[in-house]
Amino acid sequence: MAVVLNLSQVSFVRSDRLILAPMSWKVSDGERWLVLGANGSGKTTLLRIAAMYEHPSSGTVEVLGERLGRTDVRRLRSRVGYVSAALTSQLRPELRCLDVVMTAKHAALEPWWHRYSTADEQRARDCLSRMGVAGLAERSMSTVSSGEQQRVVLARSLMNDPGVILLDEPSARLDLGGREQLVAALSELTLDPSAPPLVLVTHHLDETPPGMTHVLMLRDGEIVTKGPIERCLTAANLSECFGLPLHLERRADGRLSAWHSPTPPAAPDR
Repeated sequence: MAVVLNLSQVSFVRSDRLILAPMSWKVSDGERWLVLGANGSGKTTLLRIAAMYEHPSSGTVEVLGERLGRTDVRRLRSRVGYVSAALTSQLRPELRCLDVVMTAKHAALEPWWHRYSTADEQRARDCLSRMGVAGLAERSMSTVSSGEQQRVVLARSLMNDPGVILLDEPSARLDLGGREQLVAALSELTLDPSAPPLVLVTHHLDETPPGMTHVLMLRDGEIVTKGPIERCLTAANLSECFGLPLHLERRADGRLSAWHSPTPPAAPDR
C-alpha cells in the first residue's frame, strides 16, 4: 500500500516547551487511524503538522509523496481534506452551505475570490448528499444546527477528492444528538473501502465510528503505542495514555466505550 503520510523523527518545540518529542508515524492507503490522548497531549499539533499548517522543529514530513519545505503547500493542501475547529470558526456564518463546500476547490474561505463552474457546483452538491445534508445547500451556515454544520464541513473535506482526510476533534461543542449524527456521517467514510485514508483525533473514545483500523496514543507529547487497533487498543494502553485505570468495552455495533475501573488493568501491551 502507498504511504500517504510519513512523519520521520518529527518534534515540535514552542517557547522552549517540548510539545512533541521526536516521533515517527506512517499512514497508508486503506487505513483509518484513531489518534487518542488527553488534552495537552500533542494531538492537535501533530495533525496541524500533518496538514502542513505547522512546521516541525525537527524531522521530515511527507504528504502524498511530497516533502514539506520542498513543495508549494498551498497547492498540496488542496489535496488534503482537513477539518478543525479553528478552520470552521473562520467560515462566515452567512455563507450558503453550498459555498462552504465549493470554496474548498481552491482552499478558499469566500466564493468571490475565484470562479466556479456548473460542474464545481454539482460536485459540491454531491458531497453534501454523501454526508446526508443535500437539503441544506441553499441555507446559510448560521441557520443550521451545529451537528449539521459539521456534516457540511465534512462534505467540504471531500470536495477535491482528497488523498487523505484529517479530522481534528470534529465533534467538539456538539450535543449528544449532534455527536451521534456526526458519528453516523463519519461511518459512511470509515466503512467505505473506496474512501481515502482517514485520521480522526479525539479524546472521547465513544465518538469513534466503526471501521477504524489503527490507533496512535499520545501522552505528554510522546507515543504510548501505535499500530493495528485490535492489538494496540487495550485497557492497559488506554489507562497509560490517560493516566488512570480504565475499562474498555467493544460493543456489538462496533462502537467503543471506556470508563474508570476500580481494578487496575494489566501492564500495557504494546
